[in-house]
Order: sequence, then structure tokens, then C-alpha cells
Amino acid sequence: MWAQHTLTLPERRGFHLITREVTQAVPELARTRAGLLHVFIQHTSASLTLNENASPDVRDDFETYFNHAVPDGWEPFTHTLEGPDDMAAHLKASLLGPSLTLPVQSGRLALGTWQGVYLCEHRDHGGPRRLILTLTGEGA
Repeated sequence: MWAQHTLTLPERRGFHLITREVTQAVPELARTRAGLLHVFIQHTSASLTLNENASPDVRDDFETYFNHAVPDGWEPFTHTLEGPDDMAAHLKASLLGPSLTLPVQSGRLALGTWQGVYLCEHRDHGGPRRLILTLTGEGA
């Protein structure tokens, strides 16, 4: 079985827990005994990662760390036409990556107890972010 959906999320800058939105966008997930869900973001200044799903402090600390490691408006950047956050956003997105491949077991994502999917928005005004969700697996 294969299924594919597009999910568009309007996010502000930061690290956002989107596990629920992802699973709700793929109704076939509930009928999948075993498989994989591939989540791909179609943007170069936002990214995806998998991490702590309980404490919002973790997401805030991710934002703090990445802003420190790759600051907006760093003087050596030459790609500055779209603003001081543009090149920093591209670098952060490359460090974290554009996709996740997640196991599916008995109709649910087989994540660890404290794991959740993050959409990482690295721009102040990135706009809506489009994700392609591709499920493959064996039906229940």
C-alpha cells in the first residue's frame, strides 16, 4: 500500500511539535500494520527533526542554541537579499535536514515515549510550510 498527502502548516519562527498534525493528515496510517512514513519539507529555510515531545523548554532551548550557533546577519554572509535571517535559516535547515522516515506499527507511529516530530521554522516570516507525507506499508 502507498498513500501520499500534502500538509501545509503556517508557523512562526521556532521549533514546533507537529506530530498530531502529521498523523491526522494521513488517515491510512490507522489501517497500516507495519510500514514507514516519510515526512519531507519542501523548503530550504525550514527543517524537520525528532526530539522531546513533552517539555516546551526543550523546543525553546533548541531555538536558543541554533540562534547562537548560526546568528542572523552574521557579517561574512553574502546571501543577504532576503534579509538578515535568510542565510542563517539555510544553514540551520541544512544542519537539521529536510526529512524524517518514521516506523509505523499497528496503526500508529512507533515513536519512543518522549519523541515527537518538530517543524523547525528558521525565518521570522517564512510563510506557510508544505510537507509531503508518504506512507508505505502492509495493511492491517
